[in-house]
Amino acid sequence: MIMNRRKKASSKWPVLLVFPAAAFLYSFAIGRFPMSVPDLLHTLYYHFADPTRIANPNMETTLFNIRLPRVLAAMLVGGGLSIAGAAYQGMFKNPMVSPDILGASAGAAFGACVAMMLNMPAVYIQLMGFGGGILAVFIAAAATRRFSRDTVLGLVLGGMMVSTLFQSGTSAIKLLADDDNKLPQITFWLMGSFNTMNRARLFSILIPIGVGFLILFFMRWQLNVLSFGEEEARSLGIKTRRVQSLVIVASTLITASCVSVCGMVGWVGLVIPHVARALAGPNFKRLIPICAILGSTFLLLVDNIARTAFTVELPIGILTSVIGVPFFFFIFRYGSGKGGGRE
Repeated sequence: MIMNRRKKASSKWPVLLVFPAAAFLYSFAIGRFPMSVPDLLHTLYYHFADPTRIANPNMETTLFNIRLPRVLAAMLVGGGLSIAGAAYQGMFKNPMVSPDILGASAGAAFGACVAMMLNMPAVYIQLMGFGGGILAVFIAAAATRRFSRDTVLGLVLGGMMVSTLFQSGTSAIKLLADDDNKLPQITFWLMGSFNTMNRARLFSILIPIGVGFLILFFMRWQLNVLSFGEEEARSLGIKTRRVQSLVIVASTLITASCVSVCGMVGWVGLVIPHVARALAGPNFKRLIPICAILGSTFLLLVDNIARTAFTVELPIGILTSVIGVPFFFFIFRYGSGKGGGRE
């Protein structure tokens, strides 16, 4: 009975698109420079149709240079981390897995901290963060191939070792950093924030997150089969090593891109997949798009709180932890699905 109701409700998942749309419009109505919906639509339309008819040029500047990039980035990061978390949970058959399981977050943090330590421009901080995340997963995968016969267990152990290694490197950089300048910058960045977002940084993560999302979206049915175990997947003609490699590549692209642009944002990729499974069940055909919808809405609303609730902007990583821990306890206590599978 419960399964039938869940299946019936999940078949109407496109209705959930109203939530990110409403959160998107609401995000412009709050803040130090609030915009009404008519003003927002007017400015958006005439920016492309006839810029001379825009009534308030300051609103146009704020919209396209500050507010819109930040809102879209929060939605991209929230949706991306949620999708990556769901894919990892399905592949590892473990509901406690998060997107940083293979060390991508720790590697990206280390790379970005090195760039900040060397006083590099913002674009190089992002590139170094992205490269660090890719390098960490590459090392974990290489260690798995050399030392472990069990691929899944080896990846988890390799990810734990690599994460510890890069976290130690980050701690060493903080120890060596200038107390008056670099250390505060590094510390604040590690706690996560979208306050430095602009159009260039937004465009830089569109392609890797988009590529990662498309790979996982078109592999939804393989993830369903893989979540039952490697032996059953092979009996159905699934090339498990190939599927696992593609899932790792796609999820790493997404995770490293997210961390490189906004710092460490925890709990999103762990909590949101549980909420999505509680609503729609473990079928990845619906789970992937629902995770994208819920994750983008959640992180955008949390970012709104971070930038408006207090006189000083709070790091978003703190808020996701404060909200995520009790929320995860509730979901885990009262029944999300297991780590993936079909209905």
